[in-house]
Amino acid sequence: MWSCAGNMREKEYKTETSISPFVESLYRLKKNKTALAGAIIVTLFVIMGVFAPILAPHDPIEQSLYLKLKPPFWYKNGSIKYILGTDDFGRDLLSRIIYGARISMVVGVVSVSISLIFGTVFGAVAGFYRGKIDNIIMRLMDLLLAFPSILLAIVIVAFVGPSLKNAMIAIGIVSIPRYARLVRGSVLEEYAKDYVQSARALGANDLRLIFVHILPNCLAPIIVQTTLGFGSAILEAAALSFLGLGAQPPTPEWGAMLANGRALILRAWWAVTFPGFMILLAVLGFNLLGDGLRDALDPRLRE
Repeated sequence: MWSCAGNMREKEYKTETSISPFVESLYRLKKNKTALAGAIIVTLFVIMGVFAPILAPHDPIEQSLYLKLKPPFWYKNGSIKYILGTDDFGRDLLSRIIYGARISMVVGVVSVSISLIFGTVFGAVAGFYRGKIDNIIMRLMDLLLAFPSILLAIVIVAFVGPSLKNAMIAIGIVSIPRYARLVRGSVLEEYAKDYVQSARALGANDLRLIFVHILPNCLAPIIVQTTLGFGSAILEAAALSFLGLGAQPPTPEWGAMLANGRALILRAWWAVTFPGFMILLAVLGFNLLGDGLRDALDPRLRE
């Protein structure tokens, strides 16, 4: 009887230990309802962006003054042809919102890519070499962190000129310190471990140590920060467009749509409410997904 119980415990132990960390993280992510909700929201926005030409019922920049400020379809004067109504130029609001999802996804990818690449390189170099190099890089990051991110982005865009491309670059630049400090801390933690010293003893050069041995073991916090960074990038891009420094008319960007409709809020609430709700939903989706990834990838949060 005791031998049977021992064999069962041994089989359970082998089963648990045979599961790879990646599969275990996916399983824990699947069990996390918050992460699933965020993943569903993000997936819907990605589908909207990719298939915008198919999903949008009208051209997002086509104007018709005869149709301006048409209410949503459930109003008496509304039409099923314009489900969410039209703006003050007679443009279909639903089509502009759908195309706005594509622009927001592009903003997130470009901005996060800039900050991720440069932040990872700066943080890895500072954490690996330490000393004077670490001090120089980290003081530069502290200098960037001394300014509010949105204010620094406004200064950069105002200097190089208002456009969506410059807004994405500015957002990427102001987000570099977040990744640099995160990667530096992870590299400092990994550098002291035995496998790094073993690889060095076997003749691995500095580049191989950083990019082959150390950084792959720092992916968990980087993935979480990247996911959260998408939401921040979308929000900051909307803020810059609202101020007239991001996407320029007639680009169907959510922040620009808010700026265009703020004077109509009392007589055409739909022109402001729906774009604002899309911004809220997109940022919420990425934040929920990021929190779920943190819970799934951080071993200290395991039950």
